[in-house]
Amino acid sequence: MTTLLTILTALDAILLTIAVLVQNPKGGGIDSTFGGNSANQVFGAAKSADFIEKATWYLAIGLFVLCIITALTVSTTAPGAVDNIVLPNQ
Repeated sequence: MTTLLTILTALDAILLTIAVLVQNPKGGGIDSTFGGNSANQVFGAAKSADFIEKATWYLAIGLFVLCIITALTVSTTAPGAVDNIVLPNQ
């Protein structure tokens, strides 16, 4: 379960990075470097901006939720958690 959550988190982070880099920033930027012009030709300028912005928000929310779920899962199922340490009697 933890492996699946880790893979999903990594995939979400990679897609979020790509979505942020492809966006058309307000002050100019690297939009055209990563194919921003071709995206505008496929979807149209307004629709591609809306799609990429919505995708960025959904990916960011998904990354946040996946990180919380992974942290909760690991903390409750880890065999070497701090709660399971037995100290010897002195």
